[in-house]
Amino acid sequence: MKNFQVMLHNVSLIFLLVCFGLQGKVECFFGHDSPPESNYHQFTHEATDFSPAKAYDYIIIGGGTAGCPLAATLSESYSVLLLERGGSFNTSDFHENNIYRTLLSANDHDSATEGFVSEDGVLNARARVLGGGSMINFGFYSRADDYFYDNSGIELDKGSVQRAYEWVEKSIVTRPTRFNKLQTSFLNALLESEVHPNNGFTFDHIQGTKVGGSTFDNSGTRHGAVELLNNAMSENIDVLVHATVDRIIFSTSDPLAAVGVAYHDSNGKYHEVHVRTNGEIILSAGALGSPQLLLLSGIGPSSYLSSLNIPVVRDHPFIGQFMADHQRTGVNILLPDELTDAGLRVVGITESGQYIESVSVPPNTPLMSFIPSVGSVSSVNSSVQIIAGKVSRPISSGSLHLLSASNVTVSPSVRFNYFNRTEDVLQCWNAMEVIIKMLETPTMEEYKFSDSAGVHSFRFIGKSLPDDKSDYEAIASFCRATLATIWHIHGGCLPNKVVDSHLKVIGVDSLRVVDASTFFNAPGTNPQATTMMLGRYIGVKILQERAAVTDQKTELK
Repeated sequence: MKNFQVMLHNVSLIFLLVCFGLQGKVECFFGHDSPPESNYHQFTHEATDFSPAKAYDYIIIGGGTAGCPLAATLSESYSVLLLERGGSFNTSDFHENNIYRTLLSANDHDSATEGFVSEDGVLNARARVLGGGSMINFGFYSRADDYFYDNSGIELDKGSVQRAYEWVEKSIVTRPTRFNKLQTSFLNALLESEVHPNNGFTFDHIQGTKVGGSTFDNSGTRHGAVELLNNAMSENIDVLVHATVDRIIFSTSDPLAAVGVAYHDSNGKYHEVHVRTNGEIILSAGALGSPQLLLLSGIGPSSYLSSLNIPVVRDHPFIGQFMADHQRTGVNILLPDELTDAGLRVVGITESGQYIESVSVPPNTPLMSFIPSVGSVSSVNSSVQIIAGKVSRPISSGSLHLLSASNVTVSPSVRFNYFNRTEDVLQCWNAMEVIIKMLETPTMEEYKFSDSAGVHSFRFIGKSLPDDKSDYEAIASFCRATLATIWHIHGGCLPNKVVDSHLKVIGVDSLRVVDASTFFNAPGTNPQATTMMLGRYIGVKILQERAAVTDQKTELK
């Protein structure tokens, strides 16, 4: 507890220094404890109620974690149409106490989440809401590490990356000052397990134990990527919700170029809208949606498309390939005290690069959706602590396939091939070593129960740890048996295979992909920070490129 109190004192001191400016006026560089005045509603419309202009400079498919900052940025100088298949909700509908209810509502009519089961047999979910995954996740905010920047295949200027992160952070990211008891204990257990150093509060992805940023403010209100639209020039942007894009429209002459999109509204009415000269179609539909739309539009492996009777527009053999997901494995223990908030504030990053995280599950929550190994236990009337190790850079990957050659509302099938590579199993083994150490720390003693003989032990929900905790094969089997997703799907449109270093689709003019489908691994402890940064970063780069062309033309005159 002492470690945590010292760290919290340091966090609070820094917070005060940052927030209190000159003349006694409170000025906080980032974060807030009350929702900002949202103006994005004034240019957000139901697709059934709004007729878009015939043409825009930019059409963005997907109003998610990348699409919202991208649209806001481009609207600074150009006309933008943002099309989102889901609805628009108030951020107050996504309070931290309601995380599990949001995820469990998957597939309800007009819910913010759409559930699916991968071909691996693992329950998963994707976002279906303006703001994307940032509206349904656990809110942890952490920047990428240098490994991601150096190996992403995306041309990234680190100074511009830093400014893009800061642009996001000043709008929607909070420095946590509220910690539930579980997060306090978790932090101390990490330090007692030698996950050093104690890094205090930081956005950076660095080895040790840290408190990260959060897109939940300290009252528990969520501030997702949708609020980045508040930075848009309202006269330059239209946002349509319940606008499901069916396909991309291409030119009929050389060079091949994207010229528009076809979409339908919630009444099933079909619409077409086009881009102006020098404009672009930008896919930001996520790691499932972007490769799916490219395939449905005729961009993909020619033999595969032909087998589905989809006219081939451009042969692209790697679309839908190299699909991956962060898997988690770990233990789940009953808690003696009731906790209502998930409380993800603290993370441990080990020397070998594993991420250790912990969240609490409120009483009477259906457990099968979050703890696949629970078997017949549907729920318990106590809170449950999940302590999970995450395979940070999975080597295993799979592929995505269409289940319908014509209906975009039918989600594609995907296989991630979890633990298909021994390197990933070894990562899990390394993470479990740390978790086992944590369970043996003095801090965790208070979470044990006493039986009739006075023996203190944890009450596990689902699979218990092997008796021989040093047996590699037993731990490897445990990893596979407790496998679950952490909802960090990526891949399908990788750089140097599908897109170039500027995220332009290779061989097709006026078409880009800007989302996690371009990530070869999901950066940071949660990829949302880097995904939002990427939307802002690419938007700024496009503005700079067009400004340079305009200046050049002016000089020529």
